[in-house]
Amino acid sequence: MQNNRKDNRGGTRKGAGRPKGNSRLYAFRADRQLADFIDSHTNKTEFIRNCINIARLKVSQTTSHPSTIGQIGEVYPATRIKPFAIPFFDVKMVAGFPIPLDNDEISQDIDMLKMLCPHPEASYLIRVQGDSMVDSGIFNGDIVIVDKSNRSPAEQEVAVCELNGEYTLKHFAMRNGKGWLIPANPDFPEIEITDGDDFSVWGTVTYVIHRPRN
Repeated sequence: MQNNRKDNRGGTRKGAGRPKGNSRLYAFRADRQLADFIDSHTNKTEFIRNCINIARLKVSQTTSHPSTIGQIGEVYPATRIKPFAIPFFDVKMVAGFPIPLDNDEISQDIDMLKMLCPHPEASYLIRVQGDSMVDSGIFNGDIVIVDKSNRSPAEQEVAVCELNGEYTLKHFAMRNGKGWLIPANPDFPEIEITDGDDFSVWGTVTYVIHRPRN
């Protein structure tokens, strides 16, 4: 008997498979030590993506083209910092008579990393370059801790922002439906974010580390 049924297998069906997008899948090999380090992170994809973003940030800082909005300094992931604890004295400190603090019995150990970086997997330390944020207490050479999980900073907070491939430390504010990068130094201009700009908030500053100043 002749079989008149057509075999439709083997061809590509219209609309089959994953929808095409702008993302791409990459694979690479790592040595045992690097593989163990990557495996130690719960979200490996996010960790690798963060490492690549840091590399992109460093490349943008070392480009031969002059920066139009200023540059931030070196970036270090908080997960590379070894945990350490120091004695903490939970006492009121006033500018009056001295209070003895040499009694270890009234102190408790606190983990500095956990205190400064509540989200260490998404936190980075950046050494600041420039003086555009001095009125917010951030000076050239200071270290800021940035929480990348917070990309919706309030206007009074300080954010690391990416504008057209360059990174800067500024306040971010919306005015009449337009975004603005606002420095904390009258010597620096405010920057309007236009419709043609490629802009994003990279993270929000949680702590500033610097030595006492006169």
